[in-house]
Amino acid sequence: MSTVTHSSTGGSSAVASGGAWQNEARRVARRIRARVLELTILQNGCYLSQALSSAEVLATLYTKILKLEDLTEPLPSPPFTGVPGSERRSPSGGRFHGEQAENRDRFLISPAHYAVAIYAALESVGRLAEGELESFNTDGSTLEMIGAEHSPGFELTTGSFGQALSQSGGIAFARRLRGDTGRTIVFMSDGELEEGQTWEGVQAAAFFKLDKLVLFVDVNGQQVDGLTKDIMNVEPINSRFDAFGWDVAVVDGHDVAAINEAVEAKEQNGKPLVVLAYTDTAKDMPYLNDRKPNLHYVRAKTEEDKTAFAAALAELQEEDS
Repeated sequence: MSTVTHSSTGGSSAVASGGAWQNEARRVARRIRARVLELTILQNGCYLSQALSSAEVLATLYTKILKLEDLTEPLPSPPFTGVPGSERRSPSGGRFHGEQAENRDRFLISPAHYAVAIYAALESVGRLAEGELESFNTDGSTLEMIGAEHSPGFELTTGSFGQALSQSGGIAFARRLRGDTGRTIVFMSDGELEEGQTWEGVQAAAFFKLDKLVLFVDVNGQQVDGLTKDIMNVEPINSRFDAFGWDVAVVDGHDVAAINEAVEAKEQNGKPLVVLAYTDTAKDMPYLNDRKPNLHYVRAKTEEDKTAFAAALAELQEEDS
């Protein structure tokens, strides 16, 4: 077995002993949660639980793991100009990751409904201009609820679901032929492991020995219809990837040090790497635990909900100040 398990080092002692990047990653994670919760309150509904579960993974990627070109200044989100076609080209959302270069990473996002978490992450690390999130999910904005190739942080439209790994495998293969030294890093949700195309992509990446391909999976155990174990069980995920010939790391998805360590330990051995980040869809909002597993899309349904959401937002914002 090539599975490596990284246990959590969380708690106050970890915060005290962590270096500057760990503290910054935790700050970004809190801000992601706060910004998405704020939008959930303002618009009475959002993909909140996805942000709650993935915040540390995205924060660690953007503050530590990803090697991206620096931007001279945060970018505004351009207005939506229409459906892209041969005569109309929308600016790629990938430009928020800087210019593509042979020694830089490509970061590709698969679950388009995680878009609001991506936007919040980009804003929190200074790649999306402050104030742009105010146009989220409004007519004429590229900050769409479901991200597309013109949305900030996205350079792919990943189809109905589960297509980005196949696309990313092709990109990683092309980059190797071109002699690029940068990695191709992909972010997915565990619900996408129910899709057959995902496993075709897994098989192909192993066959072509794409060891500069790194996949992060937010294993939060839920999908639109309920718990993944009840709808279409995908466990044991680690042994499945191992059987296909991948290196596998299993981590606490809220432990920034463990997330980073999983990538730093990677050897160029002809195997792609998957980091299975096990997470909680009610992280920092325990009030939502009573709603599980119906957390795919979250809105305040009662006055009690509104009060609880406002209290959680105030706490997150206080921690971030």
